[in-house]
Amino acid sequence: MPWCDTYAMTQHLAEIARHVDDDAHAILIMDQAGWHMSNNLVVPENITILPLPPKSPELNPVENLWHFMRDNWLSNRVFKSYDDIVDHCCDAWRKPHRFSPWLGRITPAMPRHVKRAIEFMIANIAEPLTLDKIAAVSGVM
Repeated sequence: MPWCDTYAMTQHLAEIARHVDDDAHAILIMDQAGWHMSNNLVVPENITILPLPPKSPELNPVENLWHFMRDNWLSNRVFKSYDDIVDHCCDAWRKPHRFSPWLGRITPAMPRHVKRAIEFMIANIAEPLTLDKIAAVSGVM
């Protein structure tokens, strides 16, 4: 889909939900973009959205990769069509080795509080968890 809105996100979540095993539950970590947190967003029962705290780009290192792609692959170009833009992005994305020397500089190591949160969730998988509990253990709040 060539847009980011609540409808597109609802469709995306429905597609993810179709691929979650019947005896499993997916947890998706997302930033707080409007279409991720909308009251109109339909979240399937086998998915939980775990929102990142606001203004915390260090928890979402893929943002650095998108900035890099925009600055080095998409800027100062004239594209013939929407499909041309998509093809150009896909070509760059399929060949990450093209910019591997830069990845170490633009994508920091996983912050230790994210690692602690993941370890805590794995260790307590059978218990109901709250964001407050996870944040407290990981040192975010």
